[in-house]
Amino acid sequence: MTAFEINLDLCRGRQRRLLDEMQRQKLDLVIVNRIEHVQWLTGVRFGWVFSPAAALSADGHLTLCAPNRPPEKAAADTVCAYEAQWNSTLRNDQPQAAAEALSQALAGRQRPRRLGVEFSTFGRHYNIEAETVDIEPTLFRLRRRKDADELALLGRAIAATGAMYAEARRIVEPGMNELEMFNRLQATAVESCGEMLTGTGNDYASGVRGGPPRDRRIEDGELYILDLGPACRGYFADNCRALAVNRRPTDLQQAACQHVAAAFTLVEQFVRPGASCRQLVRLVQEHMDRAACGKFDHHLGHGIGLFPHEAPHLNLNWDDTFEEGDVFTSEPGLYAPELRAGIRLENDYRVTATGVELLSDFPLGL
Repeated sequence: MTAFEINLDLCRGRQRRLLDEMQRQKLDLVIVNRIEHVQWLTGVRFGWVFSPAAALSADGHLTLCAPNRPPEKAAADTVCAYEAQWNSTLRNDQPQAAAEALSQALAGRQRPRRLGVEFSTFGRHYNIEAETVDIEPTLFRLRRRKDADELALLGRAIAATGAMYAEARRIVEPGMNELEMFNRLQATAVESCGEMLTGTGNDYASGVRGGPPRDRRIEDGELYILDLGPACRGYFADNCRALAVNRRPTDLQQAACQHVAAAFTLVEQFVRPGASCRQLVRLVQEHMDRAACGKFDHHLGHGIGLFPHEAPHLNLNWDDTFEEGDVFTSEPGLYAPELRAGIRLENDYRVTATGVELLSDFPLGL
């Protein structure tokens, strides 16, 4: 597998989209501290133990503050660095050190009057006298439209889930320890991605709706819900399949699986730019309520990207609409004691100009 390369042109395109918003909001400068926003703008992925920062000026000049040393490649006009480690020991005061280094790099530029920052992460270490505006809602909205480099990393993570499900189907059997399944699937994902994962999935517990793997042997007759979300360089996949541990699903389990899978036809027929997520949830809920067994009582799905749950929200608590460029999950499920303990199936889709593209074309059967 070829190594991932930072696409400077696409990073610069994202910077221009943010610049358009800065002009609309009359912002002179934007400073971001969240690792995912630094990556989104510059292309560089830093580990969670570090505190990088980036500043975009209204004239289009981007300054990146990196831990320890400048990266070999970044979509930045100026790169400074702060000491994240002293004699290999991680400093606990990295946010302050990064703020001081970035402030020094910006010292020669015009002082901002209106400053866009992430209210959840912007600290008092920045001694900038300016009116501050919360830029996070804008960044979350801009991140919905996935560019080609983002789709490539999402595609690599999604492909890893396909490999994980193929391995799970090959090795699952009564008596297998859940921890062994977890370890085998993690190894499969690493091999598929060709590097360490930057995140892992959700549910590896058998015979229940979900949960982390336990030191427990899976039992004959159970359904094993595997909700997997490996992340490649920060971009999260999220898929789910249910497997019959003994490879002999009951008629009731088989009928429930077919009913859940039929919900994807509704999703694929309904979704297009401008369609209501809330309306889709209600449509699928009506379908699920007609099942002969089990109940569906959680969200229908969500966007994915640099965070496991992003917009659009397929959830009655939000009133989002689908937009071209969204990448989202759909995860209908049915749960009942008779199903031991239920079935959840989850696919990933990209919203196109005319509908959706399925990104997770893996077998759905038990």
